[in-house]
Amino acid sequence: MPLDENDLAAVKLTFELALSVTLILILLGTPIAWWLSKSASKLSSTVGALVTLPLFLPPSVLGFYMLLVLGPHGVVGWLTQTVGLGLLPFTFAGLVITSVLYSLPFVVQPIRDGFVTLGRDPIEVAYTLRAGYWDTFFNVALPSIRPSLITAAVLGFAHTVGEFGVVLMIGGNIPDKTRVVSVQIYDHVEAMEYAQAHWLSGGMVLFCFFVLLTLNRLDHKKRQAYEH
Repeated sequence: MPLDENDLAAVKLTFELALSVTLILILLGTPIAWWLSKSASKLSSTVGALVTLPLFLPPSVLGFYMLLVLGPHGVVGWLTQTVGLGLLPFTFAGLVITSVLYSLPFVVQPIRDGFVTLGRDPIEVAYTLRAGYWDTFFNVALPSIRPSLITAAVLGFAHTVGEFGVVLMIGGNIPDKTRVVSVQIYDHVEAMEYAQAHWLSGGMVLFCFFVLLTLNRLDHKKRQAYEH
């Protein structure tokens, strides 16, 4: 069999992580993107820079500081120990939290662009028809940027699947708990098990190709919709 039990467990854990992170990112990133697209506050520039920061930081840097924050001497680590949750580094929950921060710009940016492209006209029309703020947000704004939401979800999912440096720093290499596909490939290469590494790497290549194909098709449909 090309893939053994450890490989399949790593694939399963990777997709569980990516799905969990994507759901959280959509719930968290959508209101942030909405605020960034509408706010005229000077604070929005700072928030925008913070959201985008993971794009420019080396993964090891983000992973290092997350270890400090989530560790026994960090603020979050102290809080989780105080409430009886223990420490988050080298756990699946720690991977989820760190992955959310690392993939946040890949979700916020396309959603923000969708809200910016939507413009103010549909929103103002809804207000003139006496629609409330949340009614307008959920029934006018969100349905109008559905392609952007799909793009954000696909990007967030794919980026989480492909993580290596961050997950290795914060999660280590624990079978069935934190060992994801990228780490499993690294282990195979270190052990000179190139056949298994080829199977997993080839699967990642195909996955990335279909992600890009999906995004290109979504972009094509989006351009056609704007032209009409």
